[in-house]
Amino acid sequence: MSTAESVYSALVRREGSRAGDLPERVERDIPRNGLRLVTANTLQSSGDQTVNASTVLPWLFHALGVPAALVGLLVPIRESLAMLPQAFLTPLVLRVRHRKWVFVAGAGVQAAAVAVMAAIAALGHGLAAGIGILAALVVFSLGRCLCSIASKDVQGRTIPSGERGQIIGLATSAAGLVAVTLGLGIRVLGGDDLRPGFLALLLAAGALLWVLSATVYAQVTEPGEEAAAAGKGREGSDDEAGGSWFGEVIRLFREDATFRRFVTVRGLILVSSLSPPFLVSMSVGAGTGALAGLGGFILASGIASLLGGRIFGRLADRSSRLLMAWAAAAASAVAVVIVAVVSLPAFDGGSAAGAAFFVAGYFVLTLLHSGVRVGRKTYVVDVAEGDLRTTYVAVSNSAMGIILLVVGGISSLIALAGAQWALVFLAALGFVGAASGLRMPEVSGRARG
Repeated sequence: MSTAESVYSALVRREGSRAGDLPERVERDIPRNGLRLVTANTLQSSGDQTVNASTVLPWLFHALGVPAALVGLLVPIRESLAMLPQAFLTPLVLRVRHRKWVFVAGAGVQAAAVAVMAAIAALGHGLAAGIGILAALVVFSLGRCLCSIASKDVQGRTIPSGERGQIIGLATSAAGLVAVTLGLGIRVLGGDDLRPGFLALLLAAGALLWVLSATVYAQVTEPGEEAAAAGKGREGSDDEAGGSWFGEVIRLFREDATFRRFVTVRGLILVSSLSPPFLVSMSVGAGTGALAGLGGFILASGIASLLGGRIFGRLADRSSRLLMAWAAAAASAVAVVIVAVVSLPAFDGGSAAGAAFFVAGYFVLTLLHSGVRVGRKTYVVDVAEGDLRTTYVAVSNSAMGIILLVVGGISSLIALAGAQWALVFLAALGFVGAASGLRMPEVSGRARG
């Protein structure tokens, strides 16, 4: 047994794997490809932490004296623009035989964009710096689109069903470790007064991480024609690829019940991803002190990812459908409990117990979000093959870009009456989505095998 096989087998449970579904040459390369994918995705996730639109970039804007009005554009640009263009970019991606090069190109775009942000952080100030960083973030998000489309396809071509969830989970856990390390490092080295020079170095390190991610990803041994041939097993995967792209999108929503249900469920179970900011808002409003800042919440998020990635990766390989549904239901229940406890007359958010309650709630929501995220990523890789998988990923992500804006806008409007009502709204959607998720078809390797 080679070193790669020994390490891979120690990290990934291989019983229940459907390795026989892959071409023989691809099957021999599973351990090496698996380790390369985990490494590349970990490097990418580490880079994400250095350019986090919810933490690092707002601090940078504050340090550079950027008007506060521009801060509110960071998360919408980062999240929506990384999803919305995918349906338009997919026809170009489908022409590329080896999809790993699409990921490499996307990582290169992100590295260049973050390098520009680092230069602005070191040299810029005020409104002009803010506009420049937002423009770089737009380019960054477009690069992210390419990586998102290609990564699911490459994983589906190189890793068998029954092991994919664990690959995603390992990268999630590694990202959690990076978040914990980064959170502690910033608190120790920068404290509460982070200077632009420190953040510029942090961004420069992020750009280097994307270069390393692209370098590792380029080493993945990916089949070309074999994977395309395997994709012909599902109706409509290749014969219609040359037709109208938008006609294919409409056909998917109209005729493909599995795809339609997946997008619907994914749009309903946003409770774990959209609730944490409202929880932070509630904690500040309740008078929570230092734990409401960087330390408590970033560490809680990092530890949750560190633990959740490993646990949920294995559960996703058993049944990604059930993982999505139950994690969303649990997150909805947690949101309701948080609202109920905070509404008690005796609750004091300014006390140590109150602050610990908010951080604990944030930890549980983030942990459950890891489950939802790993589950849905595994499901979309397992549910289709070949070019149809690429289409599923791109169209569902583009739809989610719109859904995120709509649901996020509605919940923000509801939050004008109080953040707790936004949590109740998201919890209600989550319960409906969880019930719908239980009725989705089973696609995981172990559950089918």
